[in-house]
Amino acid sequence: MARKAIDDYYDALQRIINNNPLNIPKGSKINNDTVALEAYRKRGSIKKSRKGFEQLITDILEAESKRTQGVRKLEGKLEKTKQDKLNIETLYNESLNRELMYLETLNELEKEIEKYKQPLNNIK
Repeated sequence: MARKAIDDYYDALQRIINNNPLNIPKGSKINNDTVALEAYRKRGSIKKSRKGFEQLITDILEAESKRTQGVRKLEGKLEKTKQDKLNIETLYNESLNRELMYLETLNELEKEIEKYKQPLNNIK
């Protein structure tokens, strides 16, 4: 394979990794076809059976693996954040219930205090 073509594929791979592609949508998966299309070649032009593509194919697979690893990390963080949100909501609702219970108890005690104050007012 001509060194120029391999360099074109590697340049395309680097643009996809940096999420600055020229010929495909941003955020595209990294695979043989997207690298080929980004290098202005036809889909399927990168094949294992062709000599000179072994290292390129390995690099493409590694790049996609790194990309999805980052996505999995973010998904893990998102799941933890969702769980934290649920815990906070539960604590918030429990505290609201506790406050309502305290207000109800306070109201009852104030009524009882008023009940005992009234006989004193009548004595004077």
